Amino acid sequence: MNKYELAVVLSAKLEDDERAAAIEKIQGYITRFGGTVTNIDEWGKKRLAYEIQKMKEAFYYFIQFDGNSETPGELESHVRIMEPVIRYLCVKQEA
Repeated sequence: MNKYELAVVLSAKLEDDERAAAIEKIQGYITRFGGTVTNIDEWGKKRLAYEIQKMKEAFYYFIQFDGNSETPGELESHVRIMEPVIRYLCVKQEA
């Protein structure tokens, strides 16, 4: 099992329950593809470095998880098409 971190930027237009549902859906994808979530770090609403889809702010989440080598690719293919996700990045953490 490798350690990964997924950074997710969600739209600032979402309500609290919609954000929670999106994060829960991402957690479901991680477990479905053989991973286990170890930590979720919510940074809250932050100003974006540049305007994306006419938005200047967004909600930031950092999700640490363990998974096999296929987990990040499968996860990215599903997160990519999620409506509330503005940007995402999945990286392998150093051992």
